Amino acid sequence: MADTSNFRNGFSMKWNGDIWSIIEFQHVKPGKGGAFVRTKLRHVRTGKIVDNTFRAGEKVQEVRVEKRKYQFLYEDDLGLHFMNSDTYDQISLPVDSVKGREYIKEGGTIDIIFHSETEQPLTTEIPNSVELTVVTTEPGLKGDTAQGATKPATLESGVVVNVPLFVNEGDVIRVNTEKGDYITRVNA
Repeated sequence: MADTSNFRNGFSMKWNGDIWSIIEFQHVKPGKGGAFVRTKLRHVRTGKIVDNTFRAGEKVQEVRVEKRKYQFLYEDDLGLHFMNSDTYDQISLPVDSVKGREYIKEGGTIDIIFHSETEQPLTTEIPNSVELTVVTTEPGLKGDTAQGATKPATLESGVVVNVPLFVNEGDVIRVNTEKGDYITRVNA
């Protein structure tokens, strides 16, 4: 068992029957009354964020989690198949359990977070940005250079993003996976 003095960013614990990770915390010692710790917690499986206040010294059950790099191999009826880059072990996960699936291409890497004691996969994390090739888009016409004009483009992973008019088929672009926005064109 741990208590509030062990809190730090990234600390994982069992709270309300589920596993939560601390995003932010602040120890508060008011002039009147007992000290307490304000926290912002992220649910490990769903990503839901909640605020909670713990009394100073309150006991919580610490949970060890491990983040491991996995390479995306392929998708079939059973789900998404990944391979551990170090041990070559393979696992499959349901499609709906992988957030940001539309930005992962075959051969791409993601982080899978495991419960250390049960070796059960808890959640996945994709990179903040990925580089993908434009498969289809309409050609930009000469003279169509209005400020901020965009057009839809389908990328190799199947996702559609809005890109500037100068981006053509075959170009490699960097995409923000959190917002789904075009960042820049990547030089080959």
